[in-house]
Amino acid sequence: MTALTALLDGLVDYAGLFPPAALPMDEAVRNYAAYRAGESHAMLARFVLPVARLAQFVEAASALPSDTRASAAPWPLAVLSGASDAVTLDAFDATHGSRWRVDTVEAKAEDAAGVAALAAAFGGRRTVYVELPANREPAYLIADVGAAGLRAKIRTGGVTVDAFPSPMQVMAFIAACVSLGVPFKATAGLHHPLRGEYALTYATDAPRGTMYGFLNVFVAAVLLHAGHAPGALMPLLEESDASAIAFTDDALRWRDLSATSAQVAAARATFAGSFGSCSFMEPVQDLAALSLLPTSR
Repeated sequence: MTALTALLDGLVDYAGLFPPAALPMDEAVRNYAAYRAGESHAMLARFVLPVARLAQFVEAASALPSDTRASAAPWPLAVLSGASDAVTLDAFDATHGSRWRVDTVEAKAEDAAGVAALAAAFGGRRTVYVELPANREPAYLIADVGAAGLRAKIRTGGVTVDAFPSPMQVMAFIAACVSLGVPFKATAGLHHPLRGEYALTYATDAPRGTMYGFLNVFVAAVLLHAGHAPGALMPLLEESDASAIAFTDDALRWRDLSATSAQVAAARATFAGSFGSCSFMEPVQDLAALSLLPTSR
């Protein structure tokens, strides 16, 4: 596996139900089915939905043509839920697990008690990503998340300028996850590969703001995991020059820092999970424009 394919493999959780796309369930389900069968399917990971919409999802997915529904493996779902939903998710898998299964749970916790409740409900039985408050120093709760055998989640943007954390906050979060050995995922604001100014929604008069690129965040995570210092990587989170990030069969390189393909694969497998995006095609098309789209497998 090359460094590029290792970095991009299963990187995008499709969240078409959520803003700014906010698609109807049937359209989002059709899109996901098409992406699974498409040329860039290797980049696609889970279908993201709230627990309250599971029944609506089953209705929409059941309405797909039989040849579209057919698959050697069930659809992996990332379900936004809470500790009180454990029984609901178990019942869903018991009924539908051969076709669609709850692959991960995404939940919020404001304090150590919230983390403990999630661990009691799901710990040891499900992969759980815990979204932590963005306005606090992260390590204090990431340690609790790791001790409970759970994973951390960072919100990297939204539909308003104030929804984007600072580069220092993003780096502090990822660095804390590395030092504490806690895997993470990201969500929101990562539609494009590189940092730049983009429209924040799909409205014709949408406000614009500076957004992180998913390459910025995940290349930084890989290099941190490979042992490079957070201070040396701070400028990477603000990198907008595509030529500064390069891939060969054997390595990933950002300016003077690098990681081997094996290190990239190890970081993705054990540490840097995925990011949720309401668009799958924007990341794919932007990578294609940069000649960074791997050959489909």
